[in-house]
Amino acid sequence: MPTSDVDLFADDVLHDPYPALRHLREVAPAIRLTTFDAWVLPRYDHVRTALADHERFSSAHGVGYEDQFNAQMKGTVLASDPPDHTRLRALLSDKLAPKALAGLRTRITALADDLVADAVAKGDFDAVADLAAVFPVTVVAELVGLAEEARGPLLSFADAAFNTFGPFNARAEASIPFVSQMFGYLNTVMVPENLRPDGWAAAIHQAAERGEIEAASVVPLLSAYVIASMDTTINAIGNTILLFARHPQAYQEVRAEPALVGPAFEESLRLESPAQGFFRRTTQPVDIEGITIPADTRVLLSFASANRDERKWQRPEEFLVRRNPVDHVALGYGVHGCAGQGLARLEAQAVLGALVRRVSSIELAGEPVRKLNNVIRGIASLPVTVRTEGQ
Repeated sequence: MPTSDVDLFADDVLHDPYPALRHLREVAPAIRLTTFDAWVLPRYDHVRTALADHERFSSAHGVGYEDQFNAQMKGTVLASDPPDHTRLRALLSDKLAPKALAGLRTRITALADDLVADAVAKGDFDAVADLAAVFPVTVVAELVGLAEEARGPLLSFADAAFNTFGPFNARAEASIPFVSQMFGYLNTVMVPENLRPDGWAAAIHQAAERGEIEAASVVPLLSAYVIASMDTTINAIGNTILLFARHPQAYQEVRAEPALVGPAFEESLRLESPAQGFFRRTTQPVDIEGITIPADTRVLLSFASANRDERKWQRPEEFLVRRNPVDHVALGYGVHGCAGQGLARLEAQAVLGALVRRVSSIELAGEPVRKLNNVIRGIASLPVTVRTEGQ
């Protein structure tokens, strides 16, 4: 039985997880973590296979480590398997379908262009505070149907919620008050009389009124959709801008060929997966290349490690904007593939496309500040200096 005492949730590992993940890939295809009561799958093929196998790698008990926090998500799209998962996901499927997103493209592109224009006019700005952390909140709040004055707390709720998906360390403990506030906020603010009738939140309330879901499921479902729709997108945009700043030649490639904005974003998702991984629970013993993971075992599916697996990718630690790794697992795979991934791509490409059109160079104006979170990899602050043509 391969084992490792690495703590994937320790501060030093969260700052730079990739040496530890590379070591795990070298050790074995499945490893028991002695620091926690869990196993980890670090290689691409096994992570992708497990994501597609909800019958043996179940999400029904939650996708975090701690049972106490998993219980809060029970019965949501995150913490369910088919057929329940299929029914719950259908509630917003029409609003996240390609046709619906196509109808949003003009509005989202215009919002992104205005926001980028304001930031670029400053010359020096924080690419997280002024762009990445503003745009997805604005878009998602509009889609949810939430009034502008009620959007303020959403960002702190998202960061705290993802901290509780890991073990009960200091970060998770510090997040408990924010998670409690989040559920209180959703119960008091996201009620039908405060919501636009054509938004996501209203659609979930209407499903409860029709008896399609229990009334008690409304707030957990809203939290799952709203939080997941914002935080991963925010961090993916921030990560991509940081990669552009650190790889000016790659940025110039994209400027010369704007059609590379999409492939560059996919490469950023692969290289710096905003969601580093989620847990599953085995329903039976599972054999991974001769190694048996027992039944009823927590298994961490490491998206971050899979997306840098040398068995899958050539030069996996390089940022290659022409790679276009559309089969990465940064947004999941199979029935639990991110429901809002089409929206995330639309938002990110709108912001990055606006930058590429306006900005001839992006340089770091200070040291980026890494945000440490048990699940999410992102930047808390990213000071940049940008120049436009002629400067």
